[in-house]
Amino acid sequence: MSASAGLAGRTPLVITPAEERRVILASSLGTVFEWYDFYLYATLAPFFAGLFFPPGNDTAALMSAFATYAAGFLVRPFGAVFFGRIGDMVGRKYTFLITIVVMGFSTFCTGLLPTYASIGWAAPLILVLLRLLQGLALGGEYGGAATYVAEHAPKGGRGRSTAWIQTTATVGLFLSLVVILLTRETMDPKTFLSWGWRLPFAVSLVLLLWSLYIRLKLNESPVFKLMKEEDRGSERPLTETFLHYPNNKYVALALFGLCAGQGVVWYTGQFYALFFLGITLHLDYLSSYLLLGTALLVCTPLFVVFGALSDRIGRKKIIMAGCIIAAVTYFPLFQELTRAINPDLAAFQSSTKITVAADNCQFHVFVGPWSSFSACDRVKDQLTKSGLSFSSLPAEPGKEVVVNIGATRLEMPAAAVISKALADAGYKAAPDRAKINWVEAFILLCVMITYVTMVYGPIAAYLVELFPARIR
Repeated sequence: MSASAGLAGRTPLVITPAEERRVILASSLGTVFEWYDFYLYATLAPFFAGLFFPPGNDTAALMSAFATYAAGFLVRPFGAVFFGRIGDMVGRKYTFLITIVVMGFSTFCTGLLPTYASIGWAAPLILVLLRLLQGLALGGEYGGAATYVAEHAPKGGRGRSTAWIQTTATVGLFLSLVVILLTRETMDPKTFLSWGWRLPFAVSLVLLLWSLYIRLKLNESPVFKLMKEEDRGSERPLTETFLHYPNNKYVALALFGLCAGQGVVWYTGQFYALFFLGITLHLDYLSSYLLLGTALLVCTPLFVVFGALSDRIGRKKIIMAGCIIAAVTYFPLFQELTRAINPDLAAFQSSTKITVAADNCQFHVFVGPWSSFSACDRVKDQLTKSGLSFSSLPAEPGKEVVVNIGATRLEMPAAAVISKALADAGYKAAPDRAKINWVEAFILLCVMITYVTMVYGPIAAYLVELFPARIR
């Protein structure tokens, strides 16, 4: 079996099946731990959002936490560029040794970070900095691992081989859910809210040491070694990538034509589904974790299935099919998931119209010293936390906020008044477990994760094959 993408003028180095399996295993394990670190933040955000941002509006604090989470995504391309440059200079192996250290260190420090009550605005600022470091590291890690595996794979088997790297994101999410679940189940809920949520972040230090041990035993990519021996590397890989045609066209295709759509499908089908179960449908965390975790376990092999299938019928067909089907079916899938998990909530929403009439509402993406919460903000925060949809209307003359819940009209209502009106109208937050259709909910989650495997399984091989080895 020969290394892929051999360079002209030399016979490609021979890679044995045993070595290929070892490369896939070592690269995948390390990447699993990086994704574990990256997803801990999102999974635990509902618990620590109120600790690192100013109090007063839980929804705004959670939005701020997720905006900080998004910052990690915004810098991932820069991480890919920065560490990709290093990878083209000194090698694939040493690059993702660096990225895993940066990721593990920043995740561990997140678990040690003092709260807003202790250090004020330094808390969210440091949190943002740590998220930026995580994003930079993951941007370099993913590209390095995918390239490393692809350059050890046979040309006709890159989709199958790199699909193992693709499973690591889902396995990392599953691992984070398991660690969080074990932590929550072994301590009092108040203790977990106070400091117990920090323990899963501390586990990342152990995973970091194990990952370093595994990866230090790997050899450099044969394609990279061959390229260096022939002195065929690019002297200016960034210029050649972003300013030379057609490489710059491929960069645009990778970012906006592939990764953007894949990202929507991935996070909707897994992360948003998890938050939808717990926050919107009010399903208890144990059931939410078990439902999604089981669906992840069952569907994860499909990454390899679709990766291998892409070796036969092409990558683009499978990726495009997954994106299109997801776009068409997501709304009905989530509506049906609501009926399966919390049919009483679905019935209440369909029979009870809720409106909020006001003009002083604001959308708080990131809470700061500049933030002030109006009466409208507080009302919408309460309705949102209740998992309820509502229509926004212009303010009525002379009235700051008017809330209509069915036939009940409330002017400038306090939180307790809104809660009573909802209860009188038949609203119940928690689902009746006797009415939950567990089988249907599980199938719906599996369908969403199947979309993820369709778009994510083949994409690593597709991205690697877009670019020549010297600027890969």
